Amino acid sequence: MNSEISQGADALPGMVWTALPHGDVDSLCSSACDGGGEEFLMTARSLVAVVDDDESVRESLPDLLRELGFTARAFSSAEEFLASDCVGQTRCLVLDIAMPGMSGPELQQELKRRRENIPIIFITAHRDEAIRPRLLEQGAVECLFKPFSDTALLDALNAALRTA
Repeated sequence: MNSEISQGADALPGMVWTALPHGDVDSLCSSACDGGGEEFLMTARSLVAVVDDDESVRESLPDLLRELGFTARAFSSAEEFLASDCVGQTRCLVLDIAMPGMSGPELQQELKRRRENIPIIFITAHRDEAIRPRLLEQGAVECLFKPFSDTALLDALNAALRTA
């Protein structure tokens, strides 16, 4: 059964958010990464991974991505993403800039070091106009400031998947 999530500062304006119970999300994510589940394989689309330490973003953004037709998996840290079996199957990474432990830009560099060419859309609640051009120069597809619109996210996802 779905449960509502309140809209906080990180939520996308105009959207009503729901979350699947934790067990349902885990089984869906396992199927997305290991290819399990016939029914899932028939509807599977590009896997978009969300890496953000903010729980509300990890719960709401994957729901929006699924509504937009993507398969989504959320991670609470860069380290958790790197340890997952989804790295090689991820077609786009929606990545917070500032997180405890490894930051978003540090994860970007680690993926380059590992020769994992995953298009990255950075997201951040810290409005620093100077960071956006720097991240784009380093290969990011886009840098969105929270809160961002679903249209801005979809445009960035389409651009990212064209480069994948």
